[in-house]
Amino acid sequence: MKKNLSIIVALLSVGILSSCGEYNRVLKSTDYNYKYEYAKRAFEEGKYTQAYTILEDIVTVFKGTDKAEESLFLLGMSYYENKDYLSSGSYFRTYYQHYPKGKYAELARFYCGYGYYLDSPETQLDQSGTLKAIEELQNFLEFFPKSDKVSIAQNAIFELQDKLVKKELENATLYYNLGNFMGNNYESAVIVAKNALKDYPYSKYKEQLELLILKARFQEANQSTDEKKEERFRVVIDEYYSFINDFPESEDRDEADNIFKIANKHVKD
Repeated sequence: MKKNLSIIVALLSVGILSSCGEYNRVLKSTDYNYKYEYAKRAFEEGKYTQAYTILEDIVTVFKGTDKAEESLFLLGMSYYENKDYLSSGSYFRTYYQHYPKGKYAELARFYCGYGYYLDSPETQLDQSGTLKAIEELQNFLEFFPKSDKVSIAQNAIFELQDKLVKKELENATLYYNLGNFMGNNYESAVIVAKNALKDYPYSKYKEQLELLILKARFQEANQSTDEKKEERFRVVIDEYYSFINDFPESEDRDEADNIFKIANKHVKD
């Protein structure tokens, strides 16, 4: 048993050394066609780091040749499969800018946007990457509306948009929690929430945003001076009707109804 295990280990070691030896020979080689064929084989075998390392060395050499288009796309895919979506996106953009009607233009546009989608940051971080992903995926849909990847791109866009709305909801909630600290933060909460609803009217966070607006208007009115109370409570009532019209079965209906009852006491018939 030990002898058989030793033989297996030895064979594996020989295979690994042989593979590494060939890779090192490829790196030193000046035969660019040989390098290219090895890079394609490395990609197919899942050796993505080897693939993009070699391809980066030869992609400029192939400019103007029949291998230029495929090598550039394969370079992008090697980075993509290695989960380096920023680098892959850069090469995919270079590809579709140079070959707008190329063989891989549809896939380059899709994977460019989808890679940015996969790399999109958490809501508490800067969302410029999320915006970039949305832009690339929307461009993909515009250029290839009949692609079999349309539904995947659309679902990714909806998810990315919800991420942006969630960030705005968090910002609006922060303003709401600050209250009147160093200014009227309730008004700021309303502005942020209303802008989010305007930009993304079908977001899954719509109910939460509308409820936050109602609560912010209520707090603003409740903490107002006497001469402003009635006017501001009328605004609260308007927001209440807007909320229950959109979400009559809301789990927060009792809270909304209670706000409405209090507001009515401050408004003359």
